[in-house]
Amino acid sequence: MNRRDFLRTSAGCLTTLAAAPAEPSRQPNIVLILADDLGYAELGVQGAKDVPTPHIDSIASNGVRFTDGYVSCPVCSPTRAGLMTGRYQQRFGHEFNPGPAQQAESNFGLPLSEVTVANRLKQLGYLTGMFGKWHLGYRPEMHPLQRGFDEFFGFLGGAHSYTDPLGDQANPILRGTEPFNESSYLTEAFAREGVSFIERRRGQPFFLYLPFNAVHAPMQASDKYLARFQAIPDQRRRTFAAKLSALDDAVGRVLAKLRETQLDENTLIFFVSDNGGPTPNTTSGNSPLRGYKAQVFEGGIRVPFLVQWKGHLPAGKVYQNPLIALDILPTAVAAAGGKIPPQTALDGVNLLPYLTGARKSPPHDRLFWRFGPQSAVRMGDWKLVKQGDTPPQLYNLAEDIGEANDLAARRPDKLKELQAAYDAWNAQLAQPRWAPARAAAKKQRKKR
Repeated sequence: MNRRDFLRTSAGCLTTLAAAPAEPSRQPNIVLILADDLGYAELGVQGAKDVPTPHIDSIASNGVRFTDGYVSCPVCSPTRAGLMTGRYQQRFGHEFNPGPAQQAESNFGLPLSEVTVANRLKQLGYLTGMFGKWHLGYRPEMHPLQRGFDEFFGFLGGAHSYTDPLGDQANPILRGTEPFNESSYLTEAFAREGVSFIERRRGQPFFLYLPFNAVHAPMQASDKYLARFQAIPDQRRRTFAAKLSALDDAVGRVLAKLRETQLDENTLIFFVSDNGGPTPNTTSGNSPLRGYKAQVFEGGIRVPFLVQWKGHLPAGKVYQNPLIALDILPTAVAAAGGKIPPQTALDGVNLLPYLTGARKSPPHDRLFWRFGPQSAVRMGDWKLVKQGDTPPQLYNLAEDIGEANDLAARRPDKLKELQAAYDAWNAQLAQPRWAPARAAAKKQRKKR
């Protein structure tokens, strides 16, 4: 029998009706932690040496690390649109970042026709909380509290100061819908809110979405974390290390609260970055991958990607088949005991049978990317890359993870096969609903 539980939101002024599941004890809590601009090479478990990340690494040691985990775009907002829906975001025109709030086009935002992972989990009786960076719309109807979340603390834009909550009047820190003058370093504040949510909501299955803005620019860190890295001579790298260490501590606080409340054995945890590191800006590295944020080379789209579910998924497993962040939604819904309606055209798949070994085949036989004039397709070990008007490039990632040896001239058959697959996928997509951020900014300047 369903029961009604009226929830106060973090704004303290909005009430949401949620139906409890018949057997909540069988439903795992679900925690999705999203890092921002974190490069492939920056975790200890990925081979990093200069910045310890023991808490994030523990997710891999207690669960599964994906060597070939991808996101659906090499920049922030489109990746989040795909992550929230389980669908290639180009299907609904969410292809580009919008730029700052004052420059974004009026129609920017995740279309209301799309159903979010928070919507789907609420239907299964979950309490839902989001604490961090949204970047999926500024208008009231696009607000997280209107897209399936019971609680929200964070900001709506693409970037924010870590130390000055009032520095961007067009993109304030919000508790619910009201501006909030946060006094803590922002990474620590998001961890605080996440820990509070776990403590307050632990009596019912919950979905906790923690999209940190770390380690995105600006390059700001507190003295507490800078003091840990005095041995790093380069100031930019020292600041980046401090920001990453703060993120690792924040993840550690969340994991510790799950253990303290005896929920860690019944919690499915995802950790992923929204795109590769922007090496020129923040020193975040993607070695041995080629490229960085905003490129469809591996360094822009292959990211740190970890999952843990104690007692259900193997511990310390390294999984090498390609998968994508679009898979998180169907995996979470399946873990919660739900089913996606058959008429729903998801691109992600439920990863659980692949990770437990129940299914031996790869989750995907092909993955695609379109980002304006850039495009890519991966089929097995082969990858086709096209950059604007330049000739297409072909790489065998099993032999050439750094995409250094273009095989297009030597394997025209394989080039043709991948191009045909891409063309068939591309024909299904919508036109972008707004221009790239730089074009939007130029348009705004012309209006003035």
